[in-house]
Amino acid sequence: MSAISTSAMPAEKLPAPLVFTLAAGAGLSVASIYYSQPMLDIISKQFNVGIGSVGMVPMLTQAGYALGILLLAPLGDRHDRRTIILIKGLLLVAALLLCGFSGGLNALLIASFVTGLTATVAQDIVPASAALAPERSRGKTVGTVMTGLLVGILLSRVVSGVVAEYFGWRTMYMIAAAAVLLISVALWRVLPRFTPGTSVSYPRLLLSLAHLWQHHQTLRRAALAQGLLSVGFSAFWSTLALMLSQNFHLDSAVAGAFGLAGAAGALAAPLAGSVADRIGPARVTQYGATLVMVSFALMFLLPLLPMPAQLGLIIISTIGFDLGVQATLVAHQTLVYSLAPEARSRLNALMFTVVFIGMATGAALGSLALAHWGWTGVVALSTLAAALALMIRLASRHLKN
Repeated sequence: MSAISTSAMPAEKLPAPLVFTLAAGAGLSVASIYYSQPMLDIISKQFNVGIGSVGMVPMLTQAGYALGILLLAPLGDRHDRRTIILIKGLLLVAALLLCGFSGGLNALLIASFVTGLTATVAQDIVPASAALAPERSRGKTVGTVMTGLLVGILLSRVVSGVVAEYFGWRTMYMIAAAAVLLISVALWRVLPRFTPGTSVSYPRLLLSLAHLWQHHQTLRRAALAQGLLSVGFSAFWSTLALMLSQNFHLDSAVAGAFGLAGAAGALAAPLAGSVADRIGPARVTQYGATLVMVSFALMFLLPLLPMPAQLGLIIISTIGFDLGVQATLVAHQTLVYSLAPEARSRLNALMFTVVFIGMATGAALGSLALAHWGWTGVVALSTLAAALALMIRLASRHLKN
């Protein structure tokens, strides 16, 4: 596709190759902030540090992502998203290389924070897909791109677990840098130029975030509910490898393979978008939050089961809560993107800032819970967070949003 203005795009279904490239770009970009999770046990042994210290790697990565969304994602309303995607993609390549060449934990922590900051290119790609898609199929298009993003999140753990086990954790970061470089160039070639939605200065752009947050109750409800679901999501995934090593003596490759179970749930994201287009996204968020809460709560039964059955139950719970989180996320995005088309990047920034504050909080609290109360503490934290999210969504059951 040549570089044309989005205003010249026809109001019809987007070409499948373009949607696939957007999905791949979102997935490979956001995967960068999750590669570390199955590798934490290996990294802790190499640097000779404890669970609490190595747990700072995913926490700072998520914190960098949250800050990057807040400060950098709004630029998509002010500048051509095509150019922003290329620049941030190249910066992410550099950050991943820094992770791979880190000589100690402190250097890795700094590089991980920068990785999170620049991996927010994924949050430029998703609003781009919403801007390009015709209104009648926007939910399905966003859902398809989110499938790429979510599969990237989940399969990143599979890939990094295997690569770290057999080739070393540094090799994983080198591979990730090469993949992001390739997809950034591909996106530059296939995306059209985007007409900015506003011409206000960057300081005023940031100040407008407060107005959007205050003005749109739908945005606040969506962000808080999804943020709480993210607490449980992150607490589970950031501690799973350590728990499997301690309790089951399983290596990082097996821990990463649990991402396959989560990926099964990610495939439902386009379906969630289509259902949201038909019955309304608010109802989808209620169903999704319920599924997340029940899936986490099932793991309270683990002590009652023999070891093989425990692993089976963890897999079932993983499929369930990932499906619920992803369906709810797509439905929340459908709600938020309909509020103010000219401010989609800023609305997306606000929602995902809260989401990744939840992610960083979940990673930190999950490590503490595992260290002090074991896996039951992680399960309790995740279940409670999901229950609070469901309460927020049920409070709006008589409303459209």
